[in-house]
Amino acid sequence: MHHSNRRIVLIDPDPETRQIYAARLRSQDFAVDEAKDAVSGAEMALAAPPAAVVCDLWMPGVSGLQLCRLLKAEPATADVPVILRAEHEDPSSRFWATRAGASSLVSKDRMGDLVRALGIATQRPASDEAFFFQMGGGADVRDRIAQHLDRALFDSVIAAEVRALASACSFDRLFDSLSQLLAQLVTYRWMALMTTKSGDLAIHAHRRCADGAEAEVRAALSVPDQTSVLRILDADAVEGPPSGRTVVLDVLLGESPVGRLAFSVPSGRSQVDEIASIAARELGGPIRLAILMEESQRLATTDGLTNLLNRRAFGEILDRELSRCDRCSTPASLLLLDLDHFKVINDSHGHAAGDAVLAAVGKLLRSEARPYDVVARWGGEEFVIALPGATAPNAQSAAERIRNAIAQLVVRDGTGEPIPLTASIGVAERQPHEPLDVTVDRADRAMYCAKVGGRNRVCLAESAGRAEDADAPDDLASAA
Repeated sequence: MHHSNRRIVLIDPDPETRQIYAARLRSQDFAVDEAKDAVSGAEMALAAPPAAVVCDLWMPGVSGLQLCRLLKAEPATADVPVILRAEHEDPSSRFWATRAGASSLVSKDRMGDLVRALGIATQRPASDEAFFFQMGGGADVRDRIAQHLDRALFDSVIAAEVRALASACSFDRLFDSLSQLLAQLVTYRWMALMTTKSGDLAIHAHRRCADGAEAEVRAALSVPDQTSVLRILDADAVEGPPSGRTVVLDVLLGESPVGRLAFSVPSGRSQVDEIASIAARELGGPIRLAILMEESQRLATTDGLTNLLNRRAFGEILDRELSRCDRCSTPASLLLLDLDHFKVINDSHGHAAGDAVLAAVGKLLRSEARPYDVVARWGGEEFVIALPGATAPNAQSAAERIRNAIAQLVVRDGTGEPIPLTASIGVAERQPHEPLDVTVDRADRAMYCAKVGGRNRVCLAESAGRAEDADAPDDLASAA
């Protein structure tokens, strides 16, 4: 059964206006079914889908916008054009008509525009796949519209909640908040989010399924083994064997991919597909903002050349760390390192080579440090390393290891010539409750002793505040 290419449903609450429009449209060879309100018009359209539906944008009771949304949501009428009429074709009316899925918006006093819009709408071929059903009365239509509006409200609330995640200042916090939100809405074995550019990966899974979930995520998203992962493990994710169904969606910002969202769907009923599509649609902005916030924070705390902490960030971190050491009565030591003859390196090999040396030394210091050590560029060719828990002998051993590694480090200039590198290192064990600047000053004096003592060596500061070298000259420039 096909709907006629010339049959339309005309909805107008005003009998006189409806008759005038119906007569004009019939004169244009349209078959017109007249309806006094949106409910009866919806019944006509759903019982036998017409070539088009014409109604006002705003009507008493059920509006044209609501009717349009209903017809677009029903399989029988999803492809039926809806032409909305408005008192004025203002931008606001056009905006809402477009969002509702209307094919056209015409002015009520321009019959010619309506006829032309109908002519275009009815040129499409009739669908062979439409199916029809008779509805049981106006209450059913109202119920369906109410359900559709509830669905739209539900979607908009979820979308707003996801967009609100833009306030997260980091990817980790964003994902934690996302997992708390989605776990309230859907059931899943695991949920994962991976960013496209930064390569961040996070997983929410049941604590007893952590390893298996991570393996499944890496396979589903083709994640390299070396990529680190943030795990959020709790009982909000369900425990159970793999169901064999995984939902993977791209997260876009405009047309640019910024991430991928994935779910392992357990057996049984699930709303993952519906909720996941809303989340993926809205997550692009929050992900981008979280990455920008992290990058901004990184730039504010990191030296751009060496990728180490800068001096300010080092001080802020050490203030907290040293307070902990005081509370727990644990030792801490400081290494202050200065590259020997760095001015000569710049003068002889060029500033680009000097920058390459600093970057290489920064990378080496990160590799030599323990995970909980704090490494920073102090300024120029000076570096500082805080060693929580280390006594003076432990710190001196670490300094010797670093000094030797720098001496063996191979960095070449633009011509391929190797640049000889050595460093002088001062070591100071922090005294209980000693201010950071005092410890740094003692380490600096010890480093100065290493310089005047011949360079490429480690010097240990005395606890009294002076390094052991009574013959150290006063001219600091001569030791540079």
